[in-house]
Amino acid sequence: MTQDIRLASAYNRFGLGARPGDLARSDDPQALLVRQLSSGGDGAAFAGLPTSASYVHQEAVALEERRRMKRQQEDTQPMADTMRGARGGLRALVRAELDARYRHAATTPDGFAERLVRFWSNHFAVSIDKRPALLYAAPMEREAIRPHVAGRFADLLVAVEQHPAMLRYLDNTRSIGEDSRVAQRQAGKRRLGLNENLAREILELHTLGVDGGYSQTDVTELARALTGWSTPAPREALDSEPDSAFVFRPNAHESGARTVVGRRYADAGIDQARAVLTDLARHPATARHVSTKLARHFVADDPPHAIVERMTQAWLRSGGDLPVVYRALIDSPEAWAPVARKFKAPDDFVVSALRALDAPLPIGRLQPVLTQLGEPAFTPRSPAGFPDTTASWSGGDALFKRIQAAQRLAAATEVADPLATARAALGAGLDDATATTVRRAESARTGLALLFASPAFQWRT
Repeated sequence: MTQDIRLASAYNRFGLGARPGDLARSDDPQALLVRQLSSGGDGAAFAGLPTSASYVHQEAVALEERRRMKRQQEDTQPMADTMRGARGGLRALVRAELDARYRHAATTPDGFAERLVRFWSNHFAVSIDKRPALLYAAPMEREAIRPHVAGRFADLLVAVEQHPAMLRYLDNTRSIGEDSRVAQRQAGKRRLGLNENLAREILELHTLGVDGGYSQTDVTELARALTGWSTPAPREALDSEPDSAFVFRPNAHESGARTVVGRRYADAGIDQARAVLTDLARHPATARHVSTKLARHFVADDPPHAIVERMTQAWLRSGGDLPVVYRALIDSPEAWAPVARKFKAPDDFVVSALRALDAPLPIGRLQPVLTQLGEPAFTPRSPAGFPDTTASWSGGDALFKRIQAAQRLAAATEVADPLATARAALGAGLDDATATTVRRAESARTGLALLFASPAFQWRT
């Protein structure tokens, strides 16, 4: 593989897509990727957005206002107007979060680092379709994932599982130890009970994997260890912003030692579940499960066994040090082979088009396209996240909608020379047939739409 093809792969398969000028550089492709693992973060891109603790406070104030209006108003119309206004306010907050996210994705020079962020965000999937998680999915990405994407998996895992997005999405805020003090006070009343949703997804999706050797007993024991992990109640956040969006409630915690995947954990309150997660992060099944997902995302739907094995061994040697695992991926010759390629998921397709255009668009114009293509931001159909294989996104109807999306994206900006855009975006990956089609288009806008709809643009090669 020639250096120019490898450079195109660094930007378009490992990264989010080349921007104008990227492929004209003389960077060493592997060194380009390695540098991004210590690029210093991207906090400035999200400066000014509220913290999750601030959102908890704003939610509490909005809820109290709705209650006040309900008590005072006999006429239902003012109440309905208040409810619509509150919902509109929440939607505006979500739009601001998504605008910042897509603006950064479209403009960052560190496309590989940003792709890693988005990989982990999908690995630890939450959906804003579930109302209690609405405000918190995007903050989880910037508060729990971004700071740990180049750290240790154990720290990333704990940060995610303690975030209000995950605790609310998987109902851990409603989980009560069967013999806890809260349960005892509820005797004879309608009781909350133990909720196993978070524990099950930690074992099945986040760490060991479905074939990772855990049992239903392990799920229940982990769920008991996680009791008490919660978020501030509205009454606790009404008067002022809480210090943290995570709280531990000892009265809801199921006391006693727990045994999870063959290891015994003493009753240590909040630290009991942390200890379990730390061990799960270093488990061989976790190393293999997550390494396989990383290799599938960056190399091929059916990744070479040799890459997965190198990444797994790097994980185990380093105790889950993620940059060491990423280096094992980057340094594998199979990762740069001509057969290494991935079909773009809808989000990939849209972001790479924005980067090719060098023209980030507001989320109000992007979200309808993402929804039409089946991958609206932070709205997976299940905790397993959006699928990451060609078959999931390449059906006949999906391809027809992608052609329509290509036309909408091309119409959203003015480009004088679509062939120059094609060369800048694809570099050595631009084939003669695509170049000829774009050059012969009847208008610049049509040429751009043909570029985005072309097979060459649909694949991360």
